[in-house]
Amino acid sequence: MAIEEFSSIPIDFAGITPETLLMAAVVAVVGVVAAKILTSIFKRTLSRTSHLPALVVEFLVRFFAALLYVIVILLVLAVLGVDIGSMVLGLSAVIGLVLAFGLQDSFTNFSAGVWIATLRPIDKDEYVEVNGMAGTVQAVGIMATELLTPDNKFVTIPNALVWGSPVVNYSRMDTRRVDVAVGIAYDSNVEQALRVAMETIKSNPAVLATPEPAVVVTELADSSVNLALRAWTKTGDFWAVKGDLTRGILEAFRQAGIEIPFPQLDVHLER
Repeated sequence: MAIEEFSSIPIDFAGITPETLLMAAVVAVVGVVAAKILTSIFKRTLSRTSHLPALVVEFLVRFFAALLYVIVILLVLAVLGVDIGSMVLGLSAVIGLVLAFGLQDSFTNFSAGVWIATLRPIDKDEYVEVNGMAGTVQAVGIMATELLTPDNKFVTIPNALVWGSPVVNYSRMDTRRVDVAVGIAYDSNVEQALRVAMETIKSNPAVLATPEPAVVVTELADSSVNLALRAWTKTGDFWAVKGDLTRGILEAFRQAGIEIPFPQLDVHLER
């Protein structure tokens, strides 16, 4: 059936009475409520009876909800006297055009969503970086993945970009290494600085003994000898430990008389 035929599907507007409109409204309201209830039951059933990951459950629930709402729309149209059979046949022409011009990307996103939900390079509530965006995974939908950034921005990324891009998962492993960089003056005692830095690390109760922490000289910069404090901690304690070590090394160096220099520029004027 061509698009012209689809647009000419007869709809008996004269047969649409106030009673018909009221009935259609009732069907719509009841259908939406029933869809929400069935979706909720479906979600609880999957969560309780299956061992599927939360991300997979969320994906299946969204897909199930979309199907229910399509059924509700068709029921409302049927109550209004629309020939559903003819409409479905007419929609086939439109669907053909959508497939030709746009559904390829949609199908790619859908397929990528299936792979993401199945193989789980990311999971719900994990903090990840993908395609230049970083945030906590809220859900993987039919077409897009949803992230929430630390400053409360909601980010939607097409599934194809997630599946086709390198993913940095900051939450997947149980432990992470904290790196804190600090510079000391060239006339400072390097051995003393290394010792003070190591004492600062070991005094933090959230730092793990294994792997063993370390303090190393990383660079002879223009105005400082740069050190790196490297300590392992549980992933959930990462930011707290990083902040504690950053403040702690500043206070420890001040108490030990170790200078933390700032960039300086000497200007010589010739007359």
